Amino acid sequence: MAMQTLPGSCHCGAVRFEVQADPDQGTGTCNCTFCTKKALWSLRPKSPQQFKLLSGADDLGDYSKTDYGHHRFCKHCGLWTHTHGSIPQTGGDYVSVNVRALDVDPAIFEGKPLRYVDGRANTWETLKTEPYHSTMPKSRGQPLPYGQLPKS
Repeated sequence: MAMQTLPGSCHCGAVRFEVQADPDQGTGTCNCTFCTKKALWSLRPKSPQQFKLLSGADDLGDYSKTDYGHHRFCKHCGLWTHTHGSIPQTGGDYVSVNVRALDVDPAIFEGKPLRYVDGRANTWETLKTEPYHSTMPKSRGQPLPYGQLPKS
């Protein structure tokens, strides 16, 4: 694959974004206490300019304890959409997108690198890298398009 525009949104649709990224470059997860509790699975584009908030700026909440990360979430449905901040150890300013908030089939990351980083020790070094493999069983029903909610 190559660079793609990947759309994303919160669950209720108030917050919408897109990110330019190459799925072949893989995803990541962090072992810091916050990322562990929110079950982080993130996609980090090469530069913050490759992330574009399309709508919902006023609908975003911000949870942060340091400038390392401003964890942004929808104030209505609570879904974490992305994080932005600055970590000098990893090159400075960054944006990290919640892979589960992308409106694409996560199968595009199947077999791609999944990096485990050490945020708990504040080193941000990669502890290991392995191919991502979904543990979610295949659905038995007709799937809705990604990002579409069932009609009530």
